Amino acid sequence: MSIATSEPSTAPTQAAAPPRLSALVVVRNEEAQLAECLSRLAFADELVIVLDRCEDRSRDIAREFTERIVEGAWEREGGRRNAGIAACCGVWILEIDADERVGPDLAREIAAIATGSSADWHLIPVDNYVGDRLVRWGWGASFGRSAHAGLFRRGAKRWGDQRVHPAVALSGVQGPTLNARLVHHVDRNISDMLRRLDRYTSLRAQDLRDSGEIGSFARNLRRIASRFWKCYVGRRGYREGPWGFLIALCAALYPILSYLKARLESE
Repeated sequence: MSIATSEPSTAPTQAAAPPRLSALVVVRNEEAQLAECLSRLAFADELVIVLDRCEDRSRDIAREFTERIVEGAWEREGGRRNAGIAACCGVWILEIDADERVGPDLAREIAAIATGSSADWHLIPVDNYVGDRLVRWGWGASFGRSAHAGLFRRGAKRWGDQRVHPAVALSGVQGPTLNARLVHHVDRNISDMLRRLDRYTSLRAQDLRDSGEIGSFARNLRRIASRFWKCYVGRRGYREGPWGFLIALCAALYPILSYLKARLESE
């Protein structure tokens, strides 16, 4: 892992106060949308970008926005995210991905929290788009998120070691959920959504094999119904019509496909 920063000043000065707000973006080959993401983060006092095995123009694009760049190779998502958090100097950290966009209202709300909140972390609500279609209801159960702890004090958040959907450990006091929403371009189309399901279940299968306990066929079969109900009814995916049905179906298939891959396929 390497960290690129600007040269420090040689003039004798008092130690500068840490930046109030750091924006952190973790990247792997995101040249198509990285610039648009980073252009929305100018309100932050510091911008830190993690480049994980990038083979496209992501590095060149990142350098147009900041000199705080962390480069390395991480097999697991949690490791690279923790490396980025460790590189941030801000009292508060805003953690987003390259396919997410911070609008003006959300930027103002985040800046206000970083200035005046007494809590340790806050949930940011998410608007998920499939292509140009806003799909707000039904996300969850390891296949999407309607909110996430993306704004937190330094030291209040740490990611786990799983390959996919790593667990998040949060400490301290939870503050109010923000009002403005983060825009997330989660999938380009249905084919992209199905490819994501295939990718996620392959990674989950590796985690299951590593754990030594992949579960049972019967239990994962039962979870098809329970997870579909949770997304389609409990999280009101029915309000999205066929889109909500599709999201609930993918969420329902996630455990059984992960189990079958872990049981039937070699690594």
